[in-house]
Amino acid sequence: MTVTDYYLPASLPEALGLLDRHGPELLVMAGGTVAMPLINEGISLPGRVMGLRKAGLDGISRTPDGVRIGATTTLTTLAEQDAIPLLAEAAARTASWSVRNMGTVGGNLFTPPPGGDIAVALLALDATVVVASLRGERSIAVADFFTGFMTTGLALDEIVTAIVVPTGAGAGVFAKLGRKAANTPAVVTVAVRAGADGERLRDVRIALGAVGPYPMRACEAETVLEGRTPDADAIARAVAAAVAACEPFSDAVASDWYRRRMTGVITGRALEQLASRIGRGA
Repeated sequence: MTVTDYYLPASLPEALGLLDRHGPELLVMAGGTVAMPLINEGISLPGRVMGLRKAGLDGISRTPDGVRIGATTTLTTLAEQDAIPLLAEAAARTASWSVRNMGTVGGNLFTPPPGGDIAVALLALDATVVVASLRGERSIAVADFFTGFMTTGLALDEIVTAIVVPTGAGAGVFAKLGRKAANTPAVVTVAVRAGADGERLRDVRIALGAVGPYPMRACEAETVLEGRTPDADAIARAVAAAVAACEPFSDAVASDWYRRRMTGVITGRALEQLASRIGRGA
């Protein structure tokens, strides 16, 4: 253990002040479910650590812009809310109950593939990430937040404070394939969402996880379905576009070949379920 100083700020201003004072050498964490294993195994060797669990950044509330979720809101709390069913399902399917009790919404954004299930749902929901520094506050679309493997659009002096999910009509489906039924890293994660004008889809979103360096939108697949009736032919074309968009990798969980293959299978199932829900007016 290399940590010599641990800070537990009681407010966001205090947290931002500490980050400004110590700079990049200060490791910022919330629940610690990602950071602490790395520290304990000697992979990460920070000298100073700041925990955010008492900084007042938790809670879920409705705002004129949608539903605001504090960055340190636990995954258990997220799974129990009913304002955003797609996000509740994603949280309930993430890790184990013990990790969900500690892990946070904001922290999950920094979980490397094949983790980070929450971000896949947030992509499908057109969510934005709210970040703050001593320079002020700004919002980043989740679609623009990820810039590469383990890299984001977060500046060195910024802290994620909340995620805002716009409210709107439409149905959504979250699907995850793992080696076990629960508490398992993903082979592939898929979140789809769409509204409808009669029998035609609108505002189609298809998000993929665990099949690339970071969670991604399958934009060409969305275009295939936009304004179309989700019949078998349209879904098959969208699935092919989603498979073409992914950048799978091999690890202890699955090979790149299997991940690509299962991207098509799970995306197809999710879209068929979405079409059924929309057909029922769900």
